[in-house]
Amino acid sequence: MEFEERQHLNLWWLHILAGIEATIVVSIVLLDKGGMKMQELKDIYFLPFIAALLPFIIIFLVQKSTLVLKINNQGINYRYKPFARKTTFISWTQINKMYIRKYDALSEYGGWGKRYRLWFKFNDKAFVFNNESKGLQLELSSDKKLLFSTEKVDELALFLINLKTSNNIGAIETDVRER
Repeated sequence: MEFEERQHLNLWWLHILAGIEATIVVSIVLLDKGGMKMQELKDIYFLPFIAALLPFIIIFLVQKSTLVLKINNQGINYRYKPFARKTTFISWTQINKMYIRKYDALSEYGGWGKRYRLWFKFNDKAFVFNNESKGLQLELSSDKKLLFSTEKVDELALFLINLKTSNNIGAIETDVRER
């Protein structure tokens, strides 16, 4: 019995911002005071066009990053590709509490991706990859907290209930009240 979820960042509005930036850079280069000549562009190695394309390349790489979350009888495995070289494992003995809760990505963590809680709370880390605003909260015995966003809230809740009853894992809280 295993739960697995893969999540990607899908921030479509970043493409709009990068498009505005590219339009401004290219229009300044080509239209300002007659524009730059081809020889001038060669002399500076076409840097204005590289500057216009660089945000699109960065956005592409960020959106190709993947969070892989696996939960099974032994514990929880997660990996944030390509930024983490190895998979992180958390055993059930390291977890004090585990539950599904609502969160607000902007006000609690300042955005999406791998984030730390605002106001210098470095023991509270989140992996926020969607706008569903529900996630799996872990409270570890080392006083650290981890939050994983999820797109499969109902499937995860059912899996946790089955895992708690079949393996008698006390850290899993399955009540449905709002947190």
